[in-house]
Amino acid sequence: MCGICGVISADPRPVEPAVRAMMRAMVHRGPDDEGFELLPMGSGDAASPVVGLGFRRLSILDLSAAGHQPMFNQHTGDCLIFNGEIYNFRQLRTELQLAGVVFRSTSDTEVLLQALCTWGEAAVEKLQGMFAFAFYHASSQRILLARDPLGIKPLYVAALPDRFLFASEVRAILASGLVPDDLDPAGIAAFLAYGSPQDPLTVHKHIRSMPPGTLCWVDGADVSAGKVPSERLFWRLPPAEPDGVSPEEAAARVRAVLEAVLAEHLVADVPVGIFLSAGIDSTSIAALARRLRAQVRTFTVGFESQLGSDEVAAAEALAKEAGTEHTSIVMESQTVLDLWERWLASADRPSVDGFNTFVVSACVRGQGKIVALSGLGADEIFGGYPHFNTIVSYQRYVRLSKMVPAGLARWGLNLAMRNRTPHFRQRALELFAGSSDASRVALQVRRILGDAQIESLGLPATLPGLAAEYLPTGGVPAGSPTGLPRFGRRADPSRFDVISRQEIALYMNNTLLRDTDVTSMANSQEVRVPMLDRRLVELVGSLPASVKRPRRGQLKPLLRDACRDVLPDWLLQRPKSGFTLPIDRWMHRELRGSCEAALEQLRRCTCIDNAAARAIWEDFASSPDNVHWVRPMTLVALGNYLGRVAAASQPA
Repeated sequence: MCGICGVISADPRPVEPAVRAMMRAMVHRGPDDEGFELLPMGSGDAASPVVGLGFRRLSILDLSAAGHQPMFNQHTGDCLIFNGEIYNFRQLRTELQLAGVVFRSTSDTEVLLQALCTWGEAAVEKLQGMFAFAFYHASSQRILLARDPLGIKPLYVAALPDRFLFASEVRAILASGLVPDDLDPAGIAAFLAYGSPQDPLTVHKHIRSMPPGTLCWVDGADVSAGKVPSERLFWRLPPAEPDGVSPEEAAARVRAVLEAVLAEHLVADVPVGIFLSAGIDSTSIAALARRLRAQVRTFTVGFESQLGSDEVAAAEALAKEAGTEHTSIVMESQTVLDLWERWLASADRPSVDGFNTFVVSACVRGQGKIVALSGLGADEIFGGYPHFNTIVSYQRYVRLSKMVPAGLARWGLNLAMRNRTPHFRQRALELFAGSSDASRVALQVRRILGDAQIESLGLPATLPGLAAEYLPTGGVPAGSPTGLPRFGRRADPSRFDVISRQEIALYMNNTLLRDTDVTSMANSQEVRVPMLDRRLVELVGSLPASVKRPRRGQLKPLLRDACRDVLPDWLLQRPKSGFTLPIDRWMHRELRGSCEAALEQLRRCTCIDNAAARAIWEDFASSPDNVHWVRPMTLVALGNYLGRVAAASQPA
């Protein structure tokens, strides 16, 4: 797990200073080592472009100097910088050795380098792992960029006239001094709608996120000519099989793949821990890991009881039943508030999510665990969110509302919700005003600010770069019954598959995975997500909805069946819960001054109506029980981020 960055430029003079500045901005991603190389991308004369490759290392496999990057193939001159883990590197290594390749290290980085040297671009499709890399092909003097299928590892790019930059973090690209920090109204609007920027948008006009499951070749001549490299999709989630697979057969297949995946995710040359909540996802991982290893370390983070709700007692009971060596970390309120400030300071982009992950990661890293396994992703692929159940009811109500005159429907809805907040009533009206398609209803469930509120802030849905529902142009088509362009299609997808694939591509990719990467790497920790191993995701995605959708209202039946023998009955009957903090109370009290200072920073964003933003905050501040904290938090997170970007751009 590391940080990578690079600059391709027709003018070689600013390249090394820019790349080294980018590396300094990502020391937290790789405190163990660094490397830089300057390589030609043309004829080699004074007018030809060059590429500078930068790297920061967090040592996980082969801790010796043999794992140093940028890593070269001494015979071909090819070069690699790589962030992530290749879990099937041992199998690929054996295959390459049979082809005559001789290895100098035990790292997965060298396996990836030799695979690319041997098989070229086709090597990407052989990889099982999380990755973002830049491969310098010496004979053609081009760069291959690629990002893993699920988007576990980020990769940002900036294409400007006569220069092209890429990095693991937005802050690194800005630190180069070669890319303006101009804001993108479309990216900001998408953030306000969903609580995180939506791929490929960021809140910066010149910086884009490379989509998951894509690769592209970057040619120096094209960069000099101002041409933007085109990305190619190399992976699709397969369509679901027709009915015919029994629940028992499906569970057995899932169990076999999950065990194989876990065996590989536990491989590391540094200490490994497991984040253990009191839920089915992390408990399944911990219990199965204990069957694979004699000693497994699990960790649960809690806090003083008066602050909120945690899962310490339940997790301790689960760890005892699983036979893991368990540690509970209980924090005082002031510790959590200090971590809040550190979390905001670590933000690589505005987000309303990720604080819980930052807290857990910081605490477990403090216990010496450089690698941690998380149950992230199970809710999306197995159907663990309440709306996998409730969307049926929402769709029914939307259809019923279409059967009466619009004015009467609006009057009835207002009457039924006369005791709810104005924002809630407005969001309900927006939900019922549109189609009853499962995709659209699921999008509305995930919305934070509604159309009317975002428009009041000065950001209409017709902004260039946006499609319907404040999604990026080319993103999820509003009302699409087949889900997402990047996923496989079939003629009549089930409601379950529509919701699941949409959750994978939007909430999981843009919020959960991005925040997990940023918050864990801020603590110099690698978080692995075995539930999102490509093999498991492909298997579950291909199974018929009949074995995945809720049974008698119970969520994640397939995962429950697959791991039933290692999960206690009381856990299987326990309702879904989580690690929650009283953020709304803090924002009204301890954090109020910090929040209001962040709102002042919103004045830097000229595309937002400051008076409207202040009105949203005042509505929250004056009505503690009527406005959910996440809505004003979008403005606080954005203001905080803009203030830190402005401070970072000031001369030292």
